Amino acid sequence: MMQTFHWYTPNDGGFWNGWGARATELEQKGFTALWLPPAYKGMGGTWDVGYGVYDLFDCGEFDQKGTVRTKYGTKEEYLGCIRAARDAGLQVYADVVLNHRMGADGKQWVDDVVAVDPRDRNRTLGNRHGRELWTRFSFPGRGDTYSGMQWEWWHFDATREHGTIYKLKDKRFETHVDEENANYDFLMGCDLDFDHEQVRGEAHYWGKWYLDSFGMDGFRIDAVKHIRSLFFRHWLDDMRNHTQKNLFAVGEYWSSDIGRLRRYIDQTEGRMHLFDVPLHYNFHRASKAGAGYDMGSLLSGTLVRENPLLAVTLVENHDTQPLQSLESLVESWFKPLAYAIVLLRDEGYPCVFAADYDGAHYEDKGYEIRLDSHRWLIDLFLDARRKYTFGQRRDYLDHRHIIGWTFQGDDNHGSMAVVMTNAGDDTKWMETGKPYTAYRDITRHIDESIRTDEWGWAPFSTRGGKVSVWVEE
Repeated sequence: MMQTFHWYTPNDGGFWNGWGARATELEQKGFTALWLPPAYKGMGGTWDVGYGVYDLFDCGEFDQKGTVRTKYGTKEEYLGCIRAARDAGLQVYADVVLNHRMGADGKQWVDDVVAVDPRDRNRTLGNRHGRELWTRFSFPGRGDTYSGMQWEWWHFDATREHGTIYKLKDKRFETHVDEENANYDFLMGCDLDFDHEQVRGEAHYWGKWYLDSFGMDGFRIDAVKHIRSLFFRHWLDDMRNHTQKNLFAVGEYWSSDIGRLRRYIDQTEGRMHLFDVPLHYNFHRASKAGAGYDMGSLLSGTLVRENPLLAVTLVENHDTQPLQSLESLVESWFKPLAYAIVLLRDEGYPCVFAADYDGAHYEDKGYEIRLDSHRWLIDLFLDARRKYTFGQRRDYLDHRHIIGWTFQGDDNHGSMAVVMTNAGDDTKWMETGKPYTAYRDITRHIDESIRTDEWGWAPFSTRGGKVSVWVEE
């Protein structure tokens, strides 16, 4: 899949039209799905990336928060983008943000609130007291179109104002959430109380409305570790039953602890994929350490190694890019190696980040950032993925500096050898299963072709800090 956006995607309203126009080319390159950004109105109007969600029912249709369009365009343009992607043969995934609401329309008096320790959410600070809080969402620009529900303070269990988290009257934080900060139910804004029947009912109603309105093929679900895992067992079952489709779903459970990802998969009974966050952090550390990193451990502790059928593999995303909350950049020199791991193996569901594909240039917080485009190599890997990742795979992940793997191919596909190093020029003997067969490096790092011996082995080479992809001539 292609993650089509990054945090600093230009705010020009042309996003939906632009990606719709690219759909056919992307399908031809080897992409099979587009992950589109949150399409609904955020508290920041046209500047909101979409995660500061204000109104889930306003996808660029109503004059709210000072604008009709969102950062990405209007509802009609969103529909046009989806149609173009479908016509090109691509699936389309919606970004679902159910955890919180932001940008309330009015204040309400809550006669019993208490502050909580942000590092230990089970510990209260100070006395219970009454307080006026921004907790009323009346959606004056939309009214009761699509839904008549207005959000009141009792639909939330907590909110943050002026840096303080307030737990609301008679509320408790949910169980079956991440254990960080003792309980990580609260993330931001007005936190939805999924113990409340109306909250659950509206979430189910909205999901069906969204599927009926836009006909998505699946979901990327935001911040799942902050929402009771049991909720998504019922919600995803309901969405799939409603559409009679096996809708794809991947959850953003941002943790490098494979044990926590394993537990969440158990709690949701395998109903959704998860992003392979440990793999991303391995890439990040490897890119920073250079030759000091043990390349043989690159897949250690990762979801793709433990549960490849439910792993969505990634190199970067909008939160890990420079100047963002989870900044953990994979250095540019290492990204070709990382994308080879993601795209040229037959495990996991690969996700390509738009800023890695197209490059990016932006300024924020007094810094100017430039991210390189790796499109040429990614396109090369996508083509090789379709042609050569078949038959028996042999792994040679057994060295601190140079690792590789081969695919033997089958009756319809040729064989391939992939080799990479984080140190100097090097060579690795690997078996392809094809005796007396000539290979060439399609990355062009090595000009000379090589030939396997009578047992199908050959010394496959690459340059320092590079990856080479050898395919049958």
